[in-house]
Amino acid sequence: MTKDTDSLTSMFQLAGRVAIVAGGAGAIGGAIGRRLQECGAKAYCLDVRARACPDGMTAIACDLANPAEISKSIADIDRREGRLDILVHAAGITRDARLWKSSIDDWNLVLTTNLGSAFALLHATVPVMRRTGGGQIVLISSINGERGKVGQASYAASKAGLNALARTSAREVGAFGIRVNVVAPGWIDTPMTADVPADVRQRAVEESALGHIGKPDDVARATVFLVSDLSRHVTGQVLRVDGGQLIG
Repeated sequence: MTKDTDSLTSMFQLAGRVAIVAGGAGAIGGAIGRRLQECGAKAYCLDVRARACPDGMTAIACDLANPAEISKSIADIDRREGRLDILVHAAGITRDARLWKSSIDDWNLVLTTNLGSAFALLHATVPVMRRTGGGQIVLISSINGERGKVGQASYAASKAGLNALARTSAREVGAFGIRVNVVAPGWIDTPMTADVPADVRQRAVEESALGHIGKPDDVARATVFLVSDLSRHVTGQVLRVDGGQLIG
């Protein structure tokens, strides 16, 4: 192993860093949590389904649609650790229906869970990161936040909002050593996509330049890149992990 390889390997090491994965009990959030731990980070899982958090993560039951619970959870982690280095927002729900068939309640629930929770998390964590000298934030969005999708008005709007939130906050917090980026998956095999009709899945395969569907670990690997020192000069970016579905 060469000296250059040693240096490159060290850039992926997260030993001594404290990470939070919001929505860590989900398929994508869980994969991210496992990869962060593999790289040496101490990882917390914030999720209303705390019992489903991956082994090794410190689980904290938190309703991510409730800003007060988010604030309390972040304050608790800060008291325990005295720092917060990495925040990943991987919470997301859908209430798919064409817009004239959607209810206002469903719209509000999706926007609150997917986008409002991200704002609440940044609002609570940025002061901690400022105090301790910096950090890395990754929001998990979707290519449907860029292109739109029939039946997903609320979901697509929430994911587009994450892209804008990341770009704006990146401008605001960069001077404090905080980087903010987005990972935008295409179709990923998760329980959320398991019940989608086979013909819809096949269209996603056909859209992909690579000709196959992504896995949660594909998103996790991209996320580790964005929170590692290897991406130290990257902020305000949307990294698509979609197999080429949205090349353009």
